[in-house]
Amino acid sequence: MDFILIQALNGLAGASSLFLVAAGLSLIFGVSRVVNFAHGTVFMVGAYVAWTLIDRLGVNFWLAAPLAACATALLGALIEVGILRRLYAGHELLPLLATFGLVLVAHDVVPLVWGAQDIIGPRAPGLTGAVEILGRRLPSYDLFLICLGPVVLGAMWLVLNRTRFGRIVRAATEDREMAAALGIRQDLLFTAVFMLGCALAGLGGALQLPRETLHHSLDTQVIVSAFVVVVIGGMGSLTGAFVAAAIVAEVSAFGIVVWPQGTLAMLFLIMAAVLVVRPHGLFGRAAQQEPHRPLALPSPPAAGYPRRAALAAAGVAAALLAFGFLGSPFALDLATQALIAVPFAMGLHLLIGWAGAISFGHAAFLGLGAYGAALAFTAGLPLAPAMTAGVLLAGVAGGAFGALVRRMRGVYLAMLTLAFSQLLFAAAFQWVGLTGGDNGILGLWPEPPLDTPMGWYLLTLALVALWLAAVARLYRAPFGFILRAAQDAEARARADALPVDGARVLAFAIAGAGAGLSGALLAFLKGSAFPTLFDIPQSIDGLVMVLLGGIGHPLGPLAGAAAYSLGVAVVSTLTPHWHMVVGGVILLLACAAPGGLLTPKRAGGAR
Repeated sequence: MDFILIQALNGLAGASSLFLVAAGLSLIFGVSRVVNFAHGTVFMVGAYVAWTLIDRLGVNFWLAAPLAACATALLGALIEVGILRRLYAGHELLPLLATFGLVLVAHDVVPLVWGAQDIIGPRAPGLTGAVEILGRRLPSYDLFLICLGPVVLGAMWLVLNRTRFGRIVRAATEDREMAAALGIRQDLLFTAVFMLGCALAGLGGALQLPRETLHHSLDTQVIVSAFVVVVIGGMGSLTGAFVAAAIVAEVSAFGIVVWPQGTLAMLFLIMAAVLVVRPHGLFGRAAQQEPHRPLALPSPPAAGYPRRAALAAAGVAAALLAFGFLGSPFALDLATQALIAVPFAMGLHLLIGWAGAISFGHAAFLGLGAYGAALAFTAGLPLAPAMTAGVLLAGVAGGAFGALVRRMRGVYLAMLTLAFSQLLFAAAFQWVGLTGGDNGILGLWPEPPLDTPMGWYLLTLALVALWLAAVARLYRAPFGFILRAAQDAEARARADALPVDGARVLAFAIAGAGAGLSGALLAFLKGSAFPTLFDIPQSIDGLVMVLLGGIGHPLGPLAGAAAYSLGVAVVSTLTPHWHMVVGGVILLLACAAPGGLLTPKRAGGAR
C-alpha cells in the first residue's frame, strides 16, 4: 500500500509540469487553431533559461522560474508576430510546418548556446528535504508540485471566467468570426494567447529543473506527452488538460514498474480508446475541432490533365534516369532515396489534399510496408512476392484504419493516426521474436541483377513512374471527384448520394499502399528494417514534403519529396548544423511561398 501511494504521488508531481505545457498548447489551439509543434521547444528553452539565471547569474530559483516564463512569453510573441501571423490565411497545416522548422533550428541552436552535455538541474531552495509518508520518503518539492497544479488551474479559471480578457478568449474560442464582427482585434488576441501559452510552457520547464536532467532532445520527449494530454482531455479545455495530465502521469508512473517496455504503447492505447468513444476528447466539443478550411486542389481541364501529368512524370523520370547514369555513386544513392520518398508523399497528399484527412502518423504504413516485405523475404519468398506482401499489408491496414475513422476530421483524426503509428512503433520495439526489436531485421539484399545500386535505382524508377501514372488516372476518375466534392461540401455530397465513406476508406487504402511501396523499397535499399520507420520524424518528413511541394497541386508532393530529400542529404554533407539550415529554409518557404512550390497563386490563399 505504501509503495502504491508513493508511486501515485510521484505521478501527480509529474502531472503538474505536464499540465502547464498541455494547458498552454490547448489554450493556443482553442483560440487560434494552431497545432504548435514547437511547444516542447519552448518548454526546453524555459528550462535552459532558468538554469542560466541560477547557475551563471546567481538568481534565486524562485525568481528564476517566473523570469524564464517571461522570457518564453517574449519568445512566443516573436514567433507569433514574426512567423505565424503571416500563415493564418493559408492552409491549416502551414503553422505546423513553420513550427517544425523552428524545432529543427532549435535542434542545433540549443547545443551551440548551452553545450551538448546533459545538465543536472539545481535543487529548489527551501524544499530540498523529504517528508515521510507510511514509512517512505517523498521529496518536499514533489508535494509542492502536486499542490501547484490545482492552483494554476484555479488561477486560469479565474482569468478566463472573471476577467474581460477571459471573456474575449472564450468568445474567440466559441466563434472567431462573430468575435471579429464585434470588433475584437484578433491579431492582438492571438499574440496575447500565444504569449500566455508559451509562458505556461516556459514555467513548466523551469519548475521541472529539480526533477529533470536537461538535454537538447527534451523538446521531442515533452511534445509527444503534451499532444497525448490535450487530445485525451479535449483540445481547448483546461479542465480536460488537467484531468488528462493526471491520467497520463499516473499511467507512466505505474507502467514503468509493471510493464516498462509498454509504457508508450499504453498511453497511445488510452488516447485511441478515448477518441473512438469520444471523438472530441473527454471534455472537448465538436466546435473546437473546426480548423481553417483546407486548400482545394485546382480542377484540371476536362481532357488535358492526365496527358500533361503523364508527360510531366515522364519528363521527371527521364531527368532522373540521366542523373542516375551520369552522376556519381553518391548522386545515384540520393536520387534513389528521393524517388522512394515520392509514393510516401503522394499517398499523404491524397489523404490531405483530396480527402481532407490530416495524418500525423503516415509512417505507420511506411513501417508496415518495410516490415511486411522484410518478414516475407526472410521467410523465403522471392523479392517480388515479398515486396507485394509489404505493399498489400500496408494497403489493407490503411483500408481497415480508414473504415474506423471515415467520419472523423481535423486534429482529432490527426492524433488518432499518430496513436496508430506509435502503437506500431512500440510493437516493433517490443515484439523481439518477430521484429528483432531495436536490432531490426538485417540482411535484406535483393538478388542479381538488382543487387547493384544501378539495378535498384532502375527498379525504383520504374515502380515510381507506374505509381505516378496510376495516381494521375485516379485524379480524373470518379473516385477523385467524389473525394474533392466531399471536401468542399460534404453535406451536399452525401445528399447527392455520393459514396463518400467508401471513397475515404479507399483513399486510406491507396495511401497506405503507396507508403508501403516506399517502405519496401527503402528496406531493400538499406538492407534492413528498424522500428524508427514508424517514428514521428518520418511522419513529419512526409508532411513537410507535401506542404513544400504544395497541397494545391496534384504533383506537389513529387516536387516536395525531391526538394526535401535531396536538400537534407546535400546540406547534411556540407555542415554538421544542417538541422538549422533546413529549418531556416522551411521557415522561409512557409512565409514566402505558403502555397508550396507548385501551387498556383489562385490556390494559395484563404478561401
